Amino acid sequence: MEVSAGLVAGSHNRNELIIIRRDRESAARPLQQLGGQKCHICGDDVGLTVDGGDPFVACHECAFPICRTCYEYERREGNQVCPQCKTRFRRLKGSARVEGDEEEDDIDDLENELNFDGTDRRQHGAEAMLHDHGGNFSYGPASDSYLPKVPLPQVPMLTNGQLVDDTPHEQRALVPSFMGGGKRIHPFPYSDPVQPRSLDPSKDLAAYGYGSVAWKERVENWKQKQEKLQSLKNDTGGKDWGYNIDAPDFPLMDEARQPLSRKIPIPSSQINPYRMIIIIRLVVLGFFFHYRVMHPVKDAYALWVISVICEVWFALSWILDQFPKWLPIDRETYLDRLSLRYEKPGQPSKLLPVDIFVSTVDPIKEPPLVTANTVLSILAVDYPVDNVSCYVSDDGAAMLTFEALSETSEFARKWVPFCKKFNVEPRAPEWYFAQKIDYLKDKVLASFVRERRAMKREYEQFKVRINALVAKAQIVPEEGWTMQDGTPWPGNNVRDHPAMIQIFLGPSVGHDTDGNELPRLVYVSREKRSGFNNHKKAGAMNALVRVSAVLTNSPYLLNLDCDHYINNSKALREAMCFMMDPLLGKRVCYVQFPRRFDGINQDDRFANRKTVFFDINMKGLDGIQGPINVGTGCVFRRQAFYGYDAPKTKKSPTRTSKCLPKWCCSGHCCSGRRRKKKINRPKSEIKKKFAMKDTAPMCAWEGIEEGIEGAEGEKSDTLLHQELEKKFGQSPVFVASTLLEDGGTPKSASLASLLKEAIHVISCGYEVKTEWGKEVGWIYGSVTKDILTGLIMHCHGWRSIYCIPDRPAFKGPAPINLSVCLHWVLRWALGSVEVCLSRHCPVWYGYGGGLKWLERLSYINACLYPFTSIPLLVYCALPAVCLLTGKFITPELTVVAGLWFMSLFICIFATSILEMRWSGVGIDEWWRNEQFWVIGGISAHPVAVFQGLLKVLAGVDTDFTVTSKAGDVEAFSELYAFKWTTLLLPPTTLLIINLVGMVAGVSNAINNGHESWGLLFGKLFFAFWVIIHLFPFLKGLIGRHNRIPTIVVVWSILLASIFSLLWIRIDPFFAKPDGPLLEECGLDCH
Repeated sequence: MEVSAGLVAGSHNRNELIIIRRDRESAARPLQQLGGQKCHICGDDVGLTVDGGDPFVACHECAFPICRTCYEYERREGNQVCPQCKTRFRRLKGSARVEGDEEEDDIDDLENELNFDGTDRRQHGAEAMLHDHGGNFSYGPASDSYLPKVPLPQVPMLTNGQLVDDTPHEQRALVPSFMGGGKRIHPFPYSDPVQPRSLDPSKDLAAYGYGSVAWKERVENWKQKQEKLQSLKNDTGGKDWGYNIDAPDFPLMDEARQPLSRKIPIPSSQINPYRMIIIIRLVVLGFFFHYRVMHPVKDAYALWVISVICEVWFALSWILDQFPKWLPIDRETYLDRLSLRYEKPGQPSKLLPVDIFVSTVDPIKEPPLVTANTVLSILAVDYPVDNVSCYVSDDGAAMLTFEALSETSEFARKWVPFCKKFNVEPRAPEWYFAQKIDYLKDKVLASFVRERRAMKREYEQFKVRINALVAKAQIVPEEGWTMQDGTPWPGNNVRDHPAMIQIFLGPSVGHDTDGNELPRLVYVSREKRSGFNNHKKAGAMNALVRVSAVLTNSPYLLNLDCDHYINNSKALREAMCFMMDPLLGKRVCYVQFPRRFDGINQDDRFANRKTVFFDINMKGLDGIQGPINVGTGCVFRRQAFYGYDAPKTKKSPTRTSKCLPKWCCSGHCCSGRRRKKKINRPKSEIKKKFAMKDTAPMCAWEGIEEGIEGAEGEKSDTLLHQELEKKFGQSPVFVASTLLEDGGTPKSASLASLLKEAIHVISCGYEVKTEWGKEVGWIYGSVTKDILTGLIMHCHGWRSIYCIPDRPAFKGPAPINLSVCLHWVLRWALGSVEVCLSRHCPVWYGYGGGLKWLERLSYINACLYPFTSIPLLVYCALPAVCLLTGKFITPELTVVAGLWFMSLFICIFATSILEMRWSGVGIDEWWRNEQFWVIGGISAHPVAVFQGLLKVLAGVDTDFTVTSKAGDVEAFSELYAFKWTTLLLPPTTLLIINLVGMVAGVSNAINNGHESWGLLFGKLFFAFWVIIHLFPFLKGLIGRHNRIPTIVVVWSILLASIFSLLWIRIDPFFAKPDGPLLEECGLDCH
């Protein structure tokens, strides 16, 4: 795919497509043009040999300039002679044999000796779909050269020793046993049979490499390895190692074939005591509730009932949170093995491509400089440049973002070679130059200091240009923005504008200052029209999924927020150690990295690091079915977004007749034409499942209605196409791309046709009457679309992986301001409430699928935790009530009851200590998390529950504003900033009434004498527990000036006064006398 000549804008519904060229277009041309001959047939570069060292020469007689593509095509389909000297082409290294090559005995190319000259059958299915729609596309791996389409040959093959064609037996090819009907432990990437070639019986087998000493040694070594693997398989009861992701590591023979990752269980000395304490705590909890229920407080019955209800809810919440942490694990990756397996010297890298998504909306609240740093860290990532594509979604259609991205693409030509030359980390320039470390460490090149100073000066000039664009954008012209050539900016109306695509960088033109290619950089702004629901960020992400499938169609996707840069340049390789691992990769839907943050002070008073969640909860989920999706920093498998089921685990082979082909043993062929008995099922179970299978020509479509199952020929294909278009939309190019498991783009398509199709798939009405947002792509209906999308994937049988590299993979700024923190917590809590009240609630969704029960408990906990705020809010007010009324929630404790109370507290502390022991979380981080759990539970979570109920019951939607990513010059300056929000009222009110209650309780005890001090200590401890948890909130309120804002004080005192007056008037917890009211008369009757 070449770089676009300009901004492409248009609307599919209005049949509009325009190209706006830029005046600065010449600046995007390569600074250094690599020399080399051009092919006299197709005009492409001749290229290099497979060894990568010398120019490719097809004809050794006249050296006629011809590229390898045309050379291969001429040998397969043409007359096999040089167009200039008419000499027959000889087989070169890396080329498959064709008819006539048997006379050449001097080629030592064992790796390509048995090459099968054909393509994947799914690829031909996708091509057939495109041709049915009148397209001239053919699918294959992503490339910038367009190859001619080659028809699939008819392949004779050997099946279990049975001849399937008429070739004489003595001229059969020598095919190893694993290429026939036998099962191979390490399967090939595709299941197509190897094409045997005919051998001349009069010639020595050594001429073909079979009889040589090297060949015999290889065969013997291979047999020994297979015997060891087969014996190991027999010892384990015939268990299949190819797809069992939970199986232990088995012995492998060499470094390149060893597993790319390893699962490290928690040591038994740490995890077994932890599990024992959990069981003991459950038992103690049972006895505790038995005592609480059997011993009511008669003089404060309502107070006792409320406290017991709250405690029961807390116990259920603890169970939902605790048991998903039963099987925590760690993981380790081996990047050196990944390189040995997929990056062999002298050969092109076989690492699969990755499309990286960056989303932004408002360039004022999300500064362009922040987005630019994220994009620069992506372009400089340590990964093959032709396999990286960065898509920036501008959902605000801002010309400021567009121009800033143009400046970023120019600066990337200097920044990327600097990063790769000196291997600097991180590769976001703002954070690299701001590091307070010795930047000369491990640097050996004498030119580093000079070039670093020059690069820092270049970056400062780049910042000045970006700041100038921001300053210019503050005042919007009355006639709207215009581009440099005078063309009006298509996105002047943010709510009504066409779709826009601009390719800034690409392999063909996007060269850096050293003449090397740069990754693709694509600007995307989807079409918006009035009357269409754009579904906010989830809709923008789905638009990126479709446009990237049309332009590059990489099999893997990385989702990043605009303020989360790549902190570890090898992050993609870390993810590929799981995605491309032959043992577990096929069933992995995504690899989630933990969120790590910059700009947090040492105290972390608001628990912004979230280490308890990311280092305890997520590790526990990784031992079950994988972590939940938390949004940014997640590498997805593209196929998992399309609603496909995960590949099924292979079962042990059954006893069948080996004389028949494998397909004859399937239930479909043995059952004749007998139709299945139709079962009446509820609508929720009659879903159209599209499962990818290797044995079908295109895909085996399961779950489609009986009429489609029985259809044949063209009618069946038409119905399948209609079902696919109903699910994915009316784009034949995109629908065909969904069939390709390993990705690939149309080779024969022109750039103009691809861009036109890309404009089509991001049009405003494309998702109408499709499954997008329901079962395909990012799921709509919740602010936290990420949790919902991960739930759908896990219900389809996929599993996820949690990867924690030594150097954090991604970093971003944390909302360290109190008000911003509470709004951040509110957003996540509201999303959980929306999921809980939707049809995708894990309490009732996904049964009969692939969701494990412990994983379901974790999703239920993720949806129900905001509702814990209601009993928590009541429980935090109980100490003040007890102190003001003189009553308590428990009767006078006996010795046995005191033991159960003490045992429960000891178990709570022991569980937390053992959790910190096996996870490595510090006690200060654990305590900050406990404090902010209470702060968020009595401030943001109740508001989230209220807003969620309003949205579901009354249809009142909440529009969230984008959190500002800009920071002040002074370090931690926003830590002390105060911004008024109603979320501050509940915690402040609870603080005041508990403080007032403590004063009232102490005063009452002083008046009543020493007998009331015993019960007072229990009440004071209860109130102190609330105040100490809210202490960070109090510090956040006081701020830098050591005083609470007046507005908070006034409102909180007003609410506390109203509450106290109502309490005095109602007085519900004092026992009312039934008989006459007796009063002392003051006389001594004795």
